[in-house]
Amino acid sequence: MDIEILLADITDAGEILALQKLAYQSEAALYQDWLIPPLTQNIEEIKSEFSTKTFLKACLNSKLVGSVRVSFNRGTCFVGRLIVHPEHQKRGIGTKLMETIEKNSIY
Repeated sequence: MDIEILLADITDAGEILALQKLAYQSEAALYQDWLIPPLTQNIEEIKSEFSTKTFLKACLNSKLVGSVRVSFNRGTCFVGRLIVHPEHQKRGIGTKLMETIEKNSIY
């Protein structure tokens, strides 16, 4: 499996949001709470995050299959909403996203 980790930009917002809503279905079902923030976030909210956070995307054959967002404050890295398409989970995609953050090799 050849996963490519890239910087995402605001043009990816719609695709990331759709993947986010799909990826968080299992958590919502587990807690029987369909109003968790990842499921209620809208396109304007996610686009506004691009001004304060760095988004990475994981692509498989040019298709977005994962994403994570990070921000920095006083030397601390904050990781948010690490998502992987349910059909591609448990294949190391989340790990690759986290390794990229740790190496700080893209942004």
